[in-house]
Amino acid sequence: MKTSIPLISALALTLVLGACSTPNAESLAQNDPWEKTNREIFEFNLGVDRAVARPIAKGYRAVVPEIAREGVRNFLTNLNSPVILANDLLQGETEKAGNTLGRIVINSTIGIGGLIDVASKVGIPFHANDFGITLGKAGATEGYYLMLPFAGPKSPRDLLGTSVDLAFNPFTYAIFPGDNALMIVRISIGILNARTSQLGAVETIERSSIDFYATTRNLYRQSRDAKINEGRPGGDDLPNL
Repeated sequence: MKTSIPLISALALTLVLGACSTPNAESLAQNDPWEKTNREIFEFNLGVDRAVARPIAKGYRAVVPEIAREGVRNFLTNLNSPVILANDLLQGETEKAGNTLGRIVINSTIGIGGLIDVASKVGIPFHANDFGITLGKAGATEGYYLMLPFAGPKSPRDLLGTSVDLAFNPFTYAIFPGDNALMIVRISIGILNARTSQLGAVETIERSSIDFYATTRNLYRQSRDAKINEGRPGGDDLPNL
């Protein structure tokens, strides 16, 4: 996969660096034996976010009208729908799979290629799904908590899930002139969209946290557990630091 190599490289780098860390009892209790290295990577990511990602996201929000930003979000969500559909089917969630398929058809046609979320307006709400959730529902453990450079928090289970989701996405296999450039643009816009939507949440969590790293870790793990164990209380979606 042309986009899976960076993920594998990031995992390998983190594992190598993590080997230098000495876990303490608290780190082990939080499934974070490589906490020292993870904290260093977290501080690096936070520096990049403050210097680059956050100012760009604020500028994007200030310049681009909300209706246009909403269209971008809808379009990116629709592009990812085949991945959600594949995981709905793998989990045996036939009703959810039917809803996802209905959303693809309606939003891709009446919704002008997904720019308008018509499906939600007619009573077919969006739900997220990915192969990390599929693995969790199948009983796979999360593995040790990882903080990856630029990518933020990931468990090995979710990192593997991200790679498999790339295989589920038909756009991964699209070959045409400029396909690599289009892939880079799509990923960049996706990151910008996600960071812009999380501006308020990140700043609120950062201001209110005594230990920003620990809060980020706990929110990530709670959020993933809540998505795997439907109906169980969990944290909000984690801003991707």
